[in-house]
Amino acid sequence: MRHQWVIDVLLDLQSYAMVNELPQLAARIEETLAQARKEILCKSGDPVPDGGLDGEGDGGSDGGDDQLSDLTSWHRRRTH
Repeated sequence: MRHQWVIDVLLDLQSYAMVNELPQLAARIEETLAQARKEILCKSGDPVPDGGLDGEGDGGSDGGDDQLSDLTSWHRRRTH
């Protein structure tokens, strides 16, 4: 994935905010991560789920979300 580094940087910043008890910053970064995922997924040409990319809707997955979720999980395991 060409934009993986952006997600990595945002996750690093979010981890820093959480470890250093900066909850408002962590929350803002979470919002930024959601926006980055939306834009990256839309750019990839993958279909957008009916409920959007916020986890709302029918709960289905289009594969692109799985890749980003896997990346997020991998990063959290790596940094903790």
